[in-house]
Amino acid sequence: MATGSRTLWKGAITFGLVHIPVGLHTASTEQGIDFDWLDKRSMDPVGYKRINKKTGKEIDKDNIVKGFEYEDGKYVVISPDEIEAVYPRTTQTIEIQRFIDANEIPFVYLERPYYVAPVNKGQKVYALLREVLVKTGKVGLAKVVISTKQHLAVLVPSGKALVLNLLRWGDEVKPLEGLDLPAAGIKGAKITAAEMKMAEQLVGDMSGKWEPEDFTDEFKHAVMKIVHKKVKAGDTETVIQPEEEAPEESSNVIDLTELLKRSLKGGKAAPASKKRSAGAAAKSGGTARKAASKKTGAKGRKAA
Repeated sequence: MATGSRTLWKGAITFGLVHIPVGLHTASTEQGIDFDWLDKRSMDPVGYKRINKKTGKEIDKDNIVKGFEYEDGKYVVISPDEIEAVYPRTTQTIEIQRFIDANEIPFVYLERPYYVAPVNKGQKVYALLREVLVKTGKVGLAKVVISTKQHLAVLVPSGKALVLNLLRWGDEVKPLEGLDLPAAGIKGAKITAAEMKMAEQLVGDMSGKWEPEDFTDEFKHAVMKIVHKKVKAGDTETVIQPEEEAPEESSNVIDLTELLKRSLKGGKAAPASKKRSAGAAAKSGGTARKAASKKTGAKGRKAA
C-alpha cells in the first residue's frame, strides 16, 4: 500500500462467522483534466447556483423537493422521510454472499476498484482469505454499503492485496439484443483459413507484456506541462479548500480457528449490534460520502 494512502471507509469483511477488520483505499484516479471554477477577482471557488430553469431565478433550498421522472414530463415527488426510510442499513461490512469462479464475471460488470487492507490485528485472517482464494481460483461476491448506497462487489486477490471491485447490478448492463453482430465461430462468421492465419500472425507480432506505464493520456500531459511551466514562473494563485475529517478507529478481537469451526458446523453470523447509532454509522462513512459527492457534481446538485 502506498505510503500515506488515506482510508476512505473502515469496516469488516464477513463470511460465515469470520470477521476481518479492514479499510478501503482508493485504487484508481480519474483520468483527464478536471478544471475548477474560480472567481477571477478573488480566486474564490465558484459553485453551481440553484436556478429555476423556467424563470431563470435562483431559489431557496427550502423550496426544492426531490422528484423522480417515471414518464416523460411526469414526476413523483418523494419526501426526505420517505427516502431516509428506504436507505440501506449501514452495517460497515463487506458481506460475502457466495464464492464463484474467478472467470465467471464478464468485464462489462466491473466498475470501480478499491484496495482492501487489514486493520486492528486482522493480518492473519486477511492472509488466510487471500491465500484460499488464490488456491481455489475463487473470488468473493459481496454486498457493501458505501455512502448510504448499496453496491454489489467482488473481492479479488491481487498479489499481496485483496481488491474490492464494485460491480454494476444486473439490470444496469444492457443486453446484446438489437446489436448487428456477426455470427459466433469461424465458420459462422465465414472467416477463411488464410484470413485467420494472417490475423494470428499479426496478433503474435503485436503481442507484448502488460506494462501500464507504456500508455499515457497525451492531453493530460500537455496540460500538465503548461501547469509546471506556470508554477516554475511563479504564476500561481492560492485557493483555500475545507478540510476533511479522518474516519474513526475500531477494535476487533479475532479467534480465527474457533470462527472457522463454527462456520463449518453451520453457524450463522450474529446480526449487527443495535447499540451502534445511526449517527455513528454515518460518521464512519463521512469521508467516503464527501469523496462521492464531489464525483456526482451537477447531477447531485440538481437533485439537492
